[in-house]
Amino acid sequence: MLDIKWIRENPDALDAALAKRGAEPASARLIELDEARRRHIVELQEAQQRRNEASKQIGKAKASGDEATAQKLMEEVSALKAFMQQAEDDGRRHDKELRDALAEIPNLPADDVPVGPDEGANVELRTVGEKRSYAFETKEHFELGKALGGMDFETAAKLSGSRFVVLKGQLARLERALGQFMLDLQTSEHGFTEVQPPLLVWDDALFGTSQLPKFGEDQFFATTTHSLDDITAKPLGAAYRFERELLATIRSNIHYLRIEQKAAASRDERDAIARQIEDLREPEQRASDSLQNILNEVGPRWLIPTAEVPLTNLVRESILSENELPLRFTALTPCFRSEAGAAGRDTRGMMRQHQFDKVELVAITTPENSVEEHERMLACAEEVLKRLDLHYRVMTLSTGDMGFAAEKTYDIEVWLPGQGAYREISSVSRCGDFQARRMDARYRDEGGKTRFVHTLNGSGIAVGRALIAVLETYQNEDGSVTVPSALAPYMGGLELIEGAA
Repeated sequence: MLDIKWIRENPDALDAALAKRGAEPASARLIELDEARRRHIVELQEAQQRRNEASKQIGKAKASGDEATAQKLMEEVSALKAFMQQAEDDGRRHDKELRDALAEIPNLPADDVPVGPDEGANVELRTVGEKRSYAFETKEHFELGKALGGMDFETAAKLSGSRFVVLKGQLARLERALGQFMLDLQTSEHGFTEVQPPLLVWDDALFGTSQLPKFGEDQFFATTTHSLDDITAKPLGAAYRFERELLATIRSNIHYLRIEQKAAASRDERDAIARQIEDLREPEQRASDSLQNILNEVGPRWLIPTAEVPLTNLVRESILSENELPLRFTALTPCFRSEAGAAGRDTRGMMRQHQFDKVELVAITTPENSVEEHERMLACAEEVLKRLDLHYRVMTLSTGDMGFAAEKTYDIEVWLPGQGAYREISSVSRCGDFQARRMDARYRDEGGKTRFVHTLNGSGIAVGRALIAVLETYQNEDGSVTVPSALAPYMGGLELIEGAA
């Protein structure tokens, strides 16, 4: 999520950056919503101040025996109280409108990202290795897998429908070997901490990494009901909506009080604002606890589309110390995607599945080290393909091909001899503080200043697509597949896959 303060100060820069992504200008609308919200805060503060003054005057009027004035002041206080109650509801509405509008704005591309409408504007950074030559006509992975008796799409369709596969025998073992090899490489040689995260997460976790609300149709919803609408329609729905909006409002007020605190002219002003922030901590905790209790009862959870979601959210709503950074996490998990926008694409084989395994890499770092960490993470993903001796190229994605949360993305595309084409096998993205703002993930620097962390994520790598690449690259004329030497320790010394075990 972008910083509304930065947008107010740089409206033209926002619209110019959005234009690079092919998006419509948004600064005028966002500033209009923010100004309405800010005016409302001022009105509420003025009403609160007047109510406090009038309450004090009531006591003085009564002490002096002026009952008429006291009565008039009491009527004014009563009217102010009614106004403030309505104003709090209006304030939540203003906050929600601004928050929802900001949530729809993509991250801004880095200056060195190529500008273009789609993948046709991507720029090749480098190629590694050579394309292998074959003395026979190469086959695609699904042809090889079926002939080996280890890749069964028909049975999977009976169980779960299209875009699923049953792997058996040595192909199942080969996929497991690939995942373990990648995980061992990233933990033992590249310094990532292995994590075994939940596969089901709250919608707030998906919001934090930007899959929600914009890309809800791409996710699988897993609950005892059928949709979030069903949940909010239940008896607890009104309480769920109220507590969610209340919590968001309180946290928004804390955020803007922090901004005012930094801009305060005197220590007394800063201390006064600090007390206001502290006064909000108890209602924040109450709202958070209440929302959690409701969530535990109604159970709206989502299957993770990638381990990026739980790994990045490990630092949500926390303040780290600078000496803890960088944090580097990795996980080998199943991933679940509805592929809502992929109708008719890659319908044959394992290229585009609803369920697949992936080794994910996530880094949490400081703004100053973010660019360097991005290059490091790319190298960590590339090393997998180098060890497997697979030919690939690295592409810098254009503004029109990048993901919603990314400010810069590299794709690693592996060469598939059976298809005669490069296909994406890893995507490594730098997100700046975009996700951190959505998660309220911060750190305290050496000078004591609190700042948002920078987040990065990448595939290290997609296991199913690695299996495809190994099958097509290491295929032999008789239909057998040679096992790459890097995988031999994970395959019990097996050197050749000739058929299902």
